[in-house]
Amino acid sequence: MAKHGETRERLLRTAAALFRTQGYHATGLNQVIAEGRAPKGSLYFHFPGGKEQLAVESVALSAGEVHAYLRAVHDLDGALELFAEHLVESDFTRGCPVATVALDAAGESEPIREACASAYGSWQDVLVDFLVRQGVPAARAPGLATTVLAAVEGALLLAKTRRDVAPLRQVAADMRVLIEGAGQ
Repeated sequence: MAKHGETRERLLRTAAALFRTQGYHATGLNQVIAEGRAPKGSLYFHFPGGKEQLAVESVALSAGEVHAYLRAVHDLDGALELFAEHLVESDFTRGCPVATVALDAAGESEPIREACASAYGSWQDVLVDFLVRQGVPAARAPGLATTVLAAVEGALLLAKTRRDVAPLRQVAADMRVLIEGAGQ
């Protein structure tokens, strides 16, 4: 029998993967239970707030993993290359772990909107630190981090829809130029 935490973690990771590839509305709780190999009653036991709570926590989980990776690489090119690898490995089904949920449900659920905003905010903080280390003035770094984050999100969407990682590589090249110019 699975331990209490193992079932919860498996449901959460399953939901995160499904929300990332299918979106919030296309992901059903029965699918999460089946693919998470969990007893039917366990979902509401672990997530009494239902699908909304599951989405909030899965966004936080995925966002935390991306945040940790960004902190570890210290390099925008490396991060974009990882995103490109994930897209190719998933046959272009796994884009940003937050964007699909944000586009699908943030407009109708304040907790989901807050989770998505927190995720993007944590990534922006990492980008600000990176930009300051690259010589961008601290006062300019938050605005430029917003531009970088928006460009990366757009590149992920274009790469996914075109089934080609070229937009990610183009954004990496252009962001290098922009960052160098901002640091002068």
